[in-house]
Amino acid sequence: MDYEYRPKGVCSVDVKFSIDDEGKLHNVAFVGGCNGNLKAIGKLVEGKDAHEVAEILKGNDCQGRGTSCADQFSKAIESALS
Repeated sequence: MDYEYRPKGVCSVDVKFSIDDEGKLHNVAFVGGCNGNLKAIGKLVEGKDAHEVAEILKGNDCQGRGTSCADQFSKAIESALS
C-alpha cells in the first residue's frame, strides 16, 4: 500500500513510501531536505521491516530541533502501520 506523510519541523516537506503485505518498506522518497542523505535513507531501508526501521529512526535529532527527517519518517511509518 502507498503512503504519503507531511513532516513537521524539518526541511523536507513530503515523504512517500510503500509497505508491502509482508510489512517491508519500498520506494521511499523525500521531497526537500538534504537530498543526498535522504536518498541514502531510502536506499538503506529498501526491503527492510517497517517496524524495525521505525524503531531505529525514532528520536533521531537534527540540530536541536527535537526531530529530524529520519524521526519524522519513523512517525510516518508508525502512522501507516496503525
